[in-house]
Amino acid sequence: MAKTEDRETDSGIELKPVYTADDIEGELEGPGEYPFTRGPYPDMYRGRPWTIRQYAGFASAEETNQRFRYLLDRGQTGLSVAFDLPTQLGYDSDDERAAGEVGRTGVAIDSIADMELLFDGIPLDQVSTSMTINAPAALLLLLYELVAEEQGIAPQKLRGTVQNDILKEYIARGNYIFPPRPSMRLTTDLFAYCAERLPSWNTISISGYHIREAGSTAVQELAFTLSNGIAYAQAAVDAGLSPNDFGERLSFFFNAHNHFFQEVAKFRAARRLWAEIMRERFGATNPKAQALRFHAQTGGSTLTAQQPENNIVRVAVQALSAVAGGAQSIHTNSFDEALALPTERAARIALRTQQLLAHEAGGTDTADPLGGSYFIEALTDELEAGARELMARVDEAGGAVAAVEQGLVQKEIDDAAFQYSQQVESGERVIVGVNRYEEEEPEPIELHRIDPEAERRQLERTARVRAERDAAEAETALKKVGEAARGTENLLLPLRQALRARCTIGEICNTLREEFGTYDAQRSP
Repeated sequence: MAKTEDRETDSGIELKPVYTADDIEGELEGPGEYPFTRGPYPDMYRGRPWTIRQYAGFASAEETNQRFRYLLDRGQTGLSVAFDLPTQLGYDSDDERAAGEVGRTGVAIDSIADMELLFDGIPLDQVSTSMTINAPAALLLLLYELVAEEQGIAPQKLRGTVQNDILKEYIARGNYIFPPRPSMRLTTDLFAYCAERLPSWNTISISGYHIREAGSTAVQELAFTLSNGIAYAQAAVDAGLSPNDFGERLSFFFNAHNHFFQEVAKFRAARRLWAEIMRERFGATNPKAQALRFHAQTGGSTLTAQQPENNIVRVAVQALSAVAGGAQSIHTNSFDEALALPTERAARIALRTQQLLAHEAGGTDTADPLGGSYFIEALTDELEAGARELMARVDEAGGAVAAVEQGLVQKEIDDAAFQYSQQVESGERVIVGVNRYEEEEPEPIELHRIDPEAERRQLERTARVRAERDAAEAETALKKVGEAARGTENLLLPLRQALRARCTIGEICNTLREEFGTYDAQRSP
């Protein structure tokens, strides 16, 4: 079969016009068997379907609680919390730097009073909750535990994930507070705390999603995510934790992007690589510690403001790649997200997309449905080889933390993003409705509007918390946080006491800023 033209993926993998048995090597293991290429469990979705976890959060805790209830009533099976920018950066809503940003890109959480409202009427022993929070991840997890305690729920019964992946913030997302090394201390302190108190909680979601959103290729997403995973695992080992134990609670978060077949292969390659890393590099013998589990979210950066209803199709195809690739939980983006936060209608369509894949498209019928395909197996091998090469470069730089400090990872992603944008501008890469098949008139759609009074209500609640708490108790608790930061004890214990004393996120983070300093990317090498 003659080539009609050269074609390759965004990772530079050349695609042949046809694949045969000559393109693959070796025999396929079964799902649930090392190196878990075909999935972490033998029966995959027949035993337990993926968790439908729609990401939500806006304005204040009251509004977000209503959206959670709306989604749960319509069949969502897990919660996923989006926090606003001030919360992610450790500022209270009434900080002058937060003005105009309160509740814009997620829910505002300043204190336990907000967390109580966020989960009002939602029994935390009956849902699994994911929280996309990183620099102040320990604080939000502790607030969640304290609210569960108020509900009479033992910490052993809590299930969910806190993202807690600070390295990718330096690489791709920018929502960091402290320098990398004290941030890594907070990460591993959280590992140790959960090992003792919250054994069913996933202590980190090592995220390639935001690396891909920043413009990386699939190979870069794979390599840099797993390199970050190595850094976290090594930090945990250095802190005296067992890879057989903490390895069970590690989870990953990948992007489900546009090239369906490459994405399926990427997910399979990720499992194969991580199993080898945990067994050979860290000596993990526990199969549960070797088996990579991941959440997938459809590609936000692929959504277009032009002809936004096209995004419904994009999201469905991307979600199907996550299903065929064996994701443990999935979020499907709403079609209007290139323009605003999702309306209820758009969020419902995104939710129904997953339900259609599960109940009508055969998504739960068999494990690794594309396993054995000459094309998929060859792509899996190619992605694995490309990732190994890039991971070796990170190792040569001294590991993920050193590579971030040197700017190596950031430059690789920047170069890939620039190349992609050039391809779109030239028309070499077709984006339907953007640089081909355009419409003359934009189609009007309903947009979600945030109540302008939400910020005022949030500021008033935070002021009440400060006015009504025991001021001396709060001051003492913050001093103990500072002392712990200067020492070596697990920081989560004094952090928990400070939150119980109704100290705010901003107050605690400011105390840590005084001890750790802050990270300035412009001044870093």
